[in-house]
Formats: sequence, structure tokens, C-alpha cells
Amino acid sequence: MKDVREALFAGRTTEGKIVRRPISPFMIGSAYKPQLSSMTSIMHRITGCALGLGTLLLTVWLVSAAWGDAAFSVVQAFLASWIGILILIGFTAALFYHFCNGLRHLGWDAGRGFELTAMHRTGRLVIAATVALTVAFWVVGFLVW
Repeated sequence: MKDVREALFAGRTTEGKIVRRPISPFMIGSAYKPQLSSMTSIMHRITGCALGLGTLLLTVWLVSAAWGDAAFSVVQAFLASWIGILILIGFTAALFYHFCNGLRHLGWDAGRGFELTAMHRTGRLVIAATVALTVAFWVVGFLVW
């Protein structure tokens, strides 16, 4: 080791081999095995950010309606394009995921579901509910459209 700073990141494996420890919070990558609970937590944060960006898109859509027919037609044409629909599907998936995982967090706030089996069950339930709600929403949406 060259200096003290490098020694701070040194650790030993169970076999006694000296290895370089990852810098926290390095949760994704080769240092840690992804777990359902950590991935659902990370996805909750990512979907929260996506909802913020989606809200900006919703604001653009509303403001374009106030600006007049020409501006509204441009935004509507973009949202009706394949990329616009893909963005809207992503937005609704983020919305449903964040909602379902938020309900899971409310259960935790009430002191329920901290057992490992319950965490795995509710994590899988959140993912399944997100897929089901997103698909149902868009099937109905395309039928009405």
C-alpha cells in the first residue's frame, strides 16, 4: 500500500486475502449481489425522479393547451408518436410502481412486513402489480383511443 488513504479501503476476505473494499454506497456492480429489497428501494428512488420529469411533461402539455391550437397540436403529435407513447408507458409504469411500493412502505411504517419472507413476498407483489396495472391501463387506453 502506498499511503494511509489506500489502507482505508483495504480489507480481508474470509480466506485472509487482502482485497480493495468498495466505496459505499456502491450497491450495484461486482461488489454486492443484487437483492430484491435493495433493488426495490433503488427503483423507488428512480421512479420518484421519473415522476418528477413526467410532471414536467404534463406541465408542457397543459401549457401548450393554453397557448393555442398550434402549440397543442405539436405536443399532441409528439405524444402520439411511438417515442411519445413509449415515454407515457414508462411514466405510467413509474407511477404504478411508486404507488404500489409506497403502500409497501406504509405497511413498514405500521411495523408490518419486516420478516425476510414478507419482504420478498411484498417485493414480488409490487413488481407483479406494477406490470398488471400498467398493462391493464394501456389496454383500456388503446381500446378507448
